[in-house]
Amino acid sequence: MIKHIETREELNELLKQGDVLVDFFATWCGPCKMLSPVLEQLDKEGFPVQIVKVDTDEAMELASEFRVQAIPTLVFMSEGKIVRTTMGYQRKDQIIEFCKK
Repeated sequence: MIKHIETREELNELLKQGDVLVDFFATWCGPCKMLSPVLEQLDKEGFPVQIVKVDTDEAMELASEFRVQAIPTLVFMSEGKIVRTTMGYQRKDQIIEFCKK
């Protein structure tokens, strides 16, 4: 199940469990709405990376910490560190490739 988080503390707890894909989004964002079902599908298929969503309007501090300048922004984190970041809509295959170490 995809979790919605608002704080760095929540993210840190998830990072203790393994790799995390963070989706920075906004409810009014068209490309974000297109990306959401893709992430839901990956989650339902047992994607080996924990997916979390951060609403940039609700969690401005977290978005600022990650220097989010456009949405959607995806951040892949492993061992507590940012591995890579991408902006804009991504297809399922692109997300899978994006999350490979």
